[in-house]
Amino acid sequence: LSLGEAKNLPTYPGPNKMRDCYCTVNLDQEEVFRTKIVEKSLCPFYGEDFYCEIPRTFRHLSFYIFDRDVFRRDSIIGKVAIQKEDLQKYHNRDTWFQLQHVDADSEVQGKVHLELRLSEVITDTGVVCHKLATRVLECQGLPIVNGQCDPYATVTLAGPSRQVLQMTTKVKKKTNNPHFDEVFYFEVTRPSSYNKKSHFDIEDVDEVDKMEIRVDLWNASNLKFGDEFLGELRLPLKFLRQSSSYEAWYFLQPRDNGNKSLKPDDLGSLRLNVVYTEDHVFSSDYYSPLRDLLLKSADVEPVSASAAHILGEVCREKQEAAIPLVRLFLHYGRIVPFISAIANAEVKRTQDPNTIFRGNSLTSKCIDETMKLAGMHYLQVTLKPIIDEICQVHKPCEIDPVKLKDGENLENNRENLRQYVDRIFTVITKSGVSCPTVMCDIFFSLRESAAKRFQGDLDVRYTAVSSFIFLRFFAPAILSPNLFQLTPHHPDPQTSRTLTLISKTIQTLGSLSKSKSASFKESYMATFYDYFNEQKYADAVKNFLDLISSSGRRDHKSIEQPILLKEGFMIKRAQGRKRFGMKNFKKRWFRLTNHEFTYQKSKGDHPLCSIPIENILAVERLEEESFKMKNMFQVIQPERRVLYIQANNCVEAKDWIDILTKVSQCNKKRLTVYHPSAYLNGHWLCCKATADNTPGCTPCTGGLPANIQLDIDGDRETERIYSLFNLYMSKLEKMQEACGSKSVYDGPEEEEYSTFIIDDPKETYKTLKLIIEGVGTLEQEHAQYKRDKFKKTKYGSQEHPIGDKSFQTYIRQQSEISAHSI
Repeated sequence: LSLGEAKNLPTYPGPNKMRDCYCTVNLDQEEVFRTKIVEKSLCPFYGEDFYCEIPRTFRHLSFYIFDRDVFRRDSIIGKVAIQKEDLQKYHNRDTWFQLQHVDADSEVQGKVHLELRLSEVITDTGVVCHKLATRVLECQGLPIVNGQCDPYATVTLAGPSRQVLQMTTKVKKKTNNPHFDEVFYFEVTRPSSYNKKSHFDIEDVDEVDKMEIRVDLWNASNLKFGDEFLGELRLPLKFLRQSSSYEAWYFLQPRDNGNKSLKPDDLGSLRLNVVYTEDHVFSSDYYSPLRDLLLKSADVEPVSASAAHILGEVCREKQEAAIPLVRLFLHYGRIVPFISAIANAEVKRTQDPNTIFRGNSLTSKCIDETMKLAGMHYLQVTLKPIIDEICQVHKPCEIDPVKLKDGENLENNRENLRQYVDRIFTVITKSGVSCPTVMCDIFFSLRESAAKRFQGDLDVRYTAVSSFIFLRFFAPAILSPNLFQLTPHHPDPQTSRTLTLISKTIQTLGSLSKSKSASFKESYMATFYDYFNEQKYADAVKNFLDLISSSGRRDHKSIEQPILLKEGFMIKRAQGRKRFGMKNFKKRWFRLTNHEFTYQKSKGDHPLCSIPIENILAVERLEEESFKMKNMFQVIQPERRVLYIQANNCVEAKDWIDILTKVSQCNKKRLTVYHPSAYLNGHWLCCKATADNTPGCTPCTGGLPANIQLDIDGDRETERIYSLFNLYMSKLEKMQEACGSKSVYDGPEEEEYSTFIIDDPKETYKTLKLIIEGVGTLEQEHAQYKRDKFKKTKYGSQEHPIGDKSFQTYIRQQSEISAHSI
């Protein structure tokens, strides 16, 4: 997601009219991300990106704009809710969405399981009446309101000519998946003498048709405003005339409370860009032909005839192709030969050494993506401490005389900026030994290719590497630290300006261009750059580039500084380290490095507890029934000690479990079984065993392997590549025509074919034929899978409750494709 900006928010009723706003991203009602607060603005610019794997089903992706209030609860200005089915409409397009009003009646999520039975009853006096039994079995996925959910249901039978009858279930405490299993009986028709064969009197039939049963869910609140509405369901009794009993799951719906029609432009709008992908991934063997074809790309002569290069040619954006290709090649350990091959081909096509790797080619996008994946920890070690300081200290660094604020001194600002640039430059040029091996191997091959192609230019061996490590890695990370996970949010305007000035200077220092000052458009930058026109800076850059692009260099374990992997507030349950201590829940600041997992009272405090990584034997989810709390997981240690932790939301929980599993994956004593529930009141809730040292009852999940190559699902990436080939099938066919045209016709090239790079038409044609065959086979498998799924799926089941729009859309598509009746 890219959260751009909001426009024309309503003014604040107070004298200054401005607001302090932030935006949240929610899966249904669950907040998974929050932007920074933009103060005193009605058109706040956020400029924040958020990426996540979605660990559960959802109906709406929602964005709420809040106005911060120092004294009361923050107030909601409006929201944008996009149904899951509509996400494709807005895929990868900047779109302005009108903000909608938010009221409690429209904020609904979850589903309810009901059974209805209509039966004839003969009373003692021999007359017949009809009774309706309504059984409320359970609910799932209700929203958590203000940190708690104590749900109950009311069941109402309403009709035009009768009193409304309402009955209520018991309140279920601290759960958003309550099991009620309560039955309520309603008299539907008046008793009549038992002399008719038909079920109903005629007037009774009409009356029954007009009746409806209504189930409302509420959160029992102890606040003075009363209980909160969670959702409702209205069912006309008409449908019970076909069968007297009916059992199904239903999605809860918002309450229709005759909303006042408000002008949609009252609340302003929000600019978003959403990229949502959903892939159905088969098991590995399905992908063998396509995967093998892709993996041998590095060995194909010429490389432009390989499957991976062809993917780059047909995709609209090179980035689209680069992401899954890099991940696939990293997973199978083939990234260095592949990038070496495509880089070598690009260097051969380059005429001027000054433009080497400057375009947005497949090579540069693949190297960018590799650096992002392999170099994340490297950035944390080198840049994060200084970036954190710049964001917190707010030293004035503006050196443009026109933009100086009152009371600021130009010389002081220059000195502040010079110190920052010097420190960042030193930290980068001294970090060569920490540069990841995979990046060094790629830089070595770039340097060799460039030196061989342009033998007369002695600097090209440096510029080929610096155009990536400085221009496309360090400089962008300094400019937008939030995009490289160095800061949680986009920096504020003043810090952003400081980082821009530092980034420009570092980029120029790293580029080794001859006339440095002339490369700046702004005279104040040229003046500032004079500080750095000394030979020692150029020498430091060259030494650094030599080190990271030398083939003999390998990872040195000697620089084992702890690398911070993740940190943040979570809630933990006391582990019982003190003999008589209370086992209660407390909010703590957690910190994970590649050495230890610690928690402390708040950020920067001394750790209250430290678990060495080698003592983490398993990290698994914890069943909600244990403490009636969602998003919980457990960190299992030696001697059966377990730390129970609650994350803030489902995405956060998945992130913590994944990264903790990953860093502890190589521990020798890792467990193979665990208990999915807690040990409470003398027994394990899952298997009822009474001894607290009973071995686990459930196999541990596989988890993620310990290094970056395997932190990737190769089948998933191949499925993504299949989807791209399928999407651009018409271009693949056009490319086949271009090969045919080239191999038989040697004259000037037809314009429509000139966009493709085809060095060897015969080889390229062969590969294209294999790609089209492989894609066709997978397409048939997907179609068969959908048909089988369609036959087995029951509308009203737990997976597809009544009211599931995505399923209705799916049925519509299937019935258009196939002759199945619904």
